[in-house]
Amino acid sequence: MGFPVVGVVGGGQLARMMAAPAIGLGITLRVLARDARDSAALVVPQTTVGAEDDLVALRDFAKGCDVLTFDHEHVPTAHLRVLEAEGVVVRPGPDALEHAQDKLLMRRRLAPLGVPCPRWAEVATGADLEAFAATAGWPVVLKTPRGGYDGKGVRLVEDAGGASDWLERGDPLLAEERVGFTRELAVLVARSAHGQGAVWPVVETVQVDGVCREVVAPAPVPEDHALAAQEVALRIAEELGVTGVMAVEMFDTEDGVLVNELAMRPHNSGHWTIEGSRTSQFEQHLRAVLDLPLGDTHLTAPHVAMSNVLGGQIDEMYSGYLHCLAHDPGVRIHMYGKAVRPGRKVGHVTTLGEDAGDVRERARHAAAFLRGDIHE
Repeated sequence: MGFPVVGVVGGGQLARMMAAPAIGLGITLRVLARDARDSAALVVPQTTVGAEDDLVALRDFAKGCDVLTFDHEHVPTAHLRVLEAEGVVVRPGPDALEHAQDKLLMRRRLAPLGVPCPRWAEVATGADLEAFAATAGWPVVLKTPRGGYDGKGVRLVEDAGGASDWLERGDPLLAEERVGFTRELAVLVARSAHGQGAVWPVVETVQVDGVCREVVAPAPVPEDHALAAQEVALRIAEELGVTGVMAVEMFDTEDGVLVNELAMRPHNSGHWTIEGSRTSQFEQHLRAVLDLPLGDTHLTAPHVAMSNVLGGQIDEMYSGYLHCLAHDPGVRIHMYGKAVRPGRKVGHVTTLGEDAGDVRERARHAAAFLRGDIHE
């Protein structure tokens, strides 16, 4: 029928959750997964097994696609530039994507734009770190510019000695002040190829040991802070030339919001949109990369909560799934088809309702039951 084919590089749960909206839009979804047992590979028939850092595999995969997009940021931008030179449509493009891959590059780019950020510095030696701490104070948040996620590649250090092993590598690091925030926020935006923008309500994210445990929409923040956060996120998407969905993680402080990190793809902070928004982040991402009109981002209920299901000591979750559906028929449970390991994200639950406290407690209860933390 002439409908387009979208190729997703990466076979994780984000690609998996694009499958349903792809069907609704009438488009074909293809996935490049490292393993045939990957989350998306289990539900997307047109899956190719290959590595995202293999240019030959990327080139072969792209031949059957009208547009190439991603469910993670770990694709070498040098490979993507080769593909673009060969006529492949890549969205988001490498010039934008590299700002989500490299935290130092992101800071260098956002600072001249006047985007509110924590105080930061590039450091490579103990002396560099000491000099930064002399102005920002101890402790200092230290980050590896590339590869960190879910708390990995991030360290809170009380002195230069706490970073000696990282500094000995000789690679530049990102040092940031420790922000005294009131809560952590995320703003999800989408931008189409011709520049149409859309933004969802600001959400609060709750992190435990560096891993997102729950998300609440809308965030309980002053209206002026929420509006400022949305405006900043939309401006970043425009300035960086993002095409697709982008998540901007922020700190809310007494004086306003500060940008923490970027992700140029659907994001864990937006899983609630499947039921909680008129257009999910997954449908919106497909719309944006295909340059279709963007969908409505209004909430479908006054309050929405999402809790991640992390693996615990119980690897059989179906009986818990049955219990949760019987206990609360309104809860929506999404499992990712992943093997259970302690601490691994294997699913999420979403609840909607009129009362913020109630939806939060219902989501927490279902996630805790599935993890095996509670038994009734």
